[in-house]
Amino acid sequence: MFIIRKYFLAVVFCVVTMLCWGSWANTQKLAEMTWRFELYYWDYVIGIVLLSLLFALTLGSFGKDGRSFSRDLKQARTASFRDALIGGFIFNAANILLVAAIAVAGMSVAFPVGIGIALVLGVIVNYIATPRGNPFILFTGIALITAAIVLDASAYSRLSAETQSVTWLGIVLSVSAGILMSFFYRFVARSMSTDFEDPEAGKFTPYTAVFVFSLGILLSNFIFNTIIMKVPVEGEPVYISQYFDGSFSTHLTGILGGIIWCVGMSFSIMAAGQAGYAISYGLGQGATLVAALWGVFIWKEFIEAPSGTDNILYLMFASFVAGLSLVVYAGVKGSSPEA
Repeated sequence: MFIIRKYFLAVVFCVVTMLCWGSWANTQKLAEMTWRFELYYWDYVIGIVLLSLLFALTLGSFGKDGRSFSRDLKQARTASFRDALIGGFIFNAANILLVAAIAVAGMSVAFPVGIGIALVLGVIVNYIATPRGNPFILFTGIALITAAIVLDASAYSRLSAETQSVTWLGIVLSVSAGILMSFFYRFVARSMSTDFEDPEAGKFTPYTAVFVFSLGILLSNFIFNTIIMKVPVEGEPVYISQYFDGSFSTHLTGILGGIIWCVGMSFSIMAAGQAGYAISYGLGQGATLVAALWGVFIWKEFIEAPSGTDNILYLMFASFVAGLSLVVYAGVKGSSPEA
């Protein structure tokens, strides 16, 4: 299987993750012009499963290094399947809340608040479990990212009263999503061997872990998405029969969104062997910055904000960039061994 052997390449893969995780929601913004997000989400999940299977059968099966996908599935212990599936369940619960937040309040609300919280808590959880990277530099970076989240919330408070009522619902959904989102990665990581070249017996290699994780998302979607279709955060209930009324291009948009997200997830897990789980996860969740850029400058979600709001947003972006830079540098200066 394909294995990353250099820290620099791992950082490159994490940057790709950041771009993918920060950009997939554009497909939701496109689809929601004619399509409810609950229906979009079924296609999104299908895209995740398809891409994870494709990577498992190609990158995860070719070459002599590590263990092939088919061998990996056969030898894995029940605990590894359990952890990866639980990771999928937790992620899906969090991500449906995030998608709902995007639908009611936009990308520049949902991502900085929800994924920002997931970044901060997730780095702490993953660092405690597998410490790698200079802790002072790493958590200084996290403090700057936290400051960016506060600045983002300050910018939202300047919106009109009518917009704020929607925004605060979006913030509640985003905070809930962020808290849940901070835990899913740890379960996936726990299902995997820390040594990708000579993987531990009973544990998954990265490609198998992501595939089983995607099955957890698919299975849980029959629970979580069915509930939110019947009890939506806005609008009338949605019925599964409506899903089959969508055009080919509409379905393809959702599938593309899932593929983009899963490329990011796969690259993040692949990079973790060199970067460590805390840094790999933390840098990938720099998607907050990417999504905020999309929301502010492309989708114009702050177009009605009063003068002076731009300065707060620019300071928010600067804090994110500085914080993410320190997260990367923490890996370069790191001295803690992988647990």
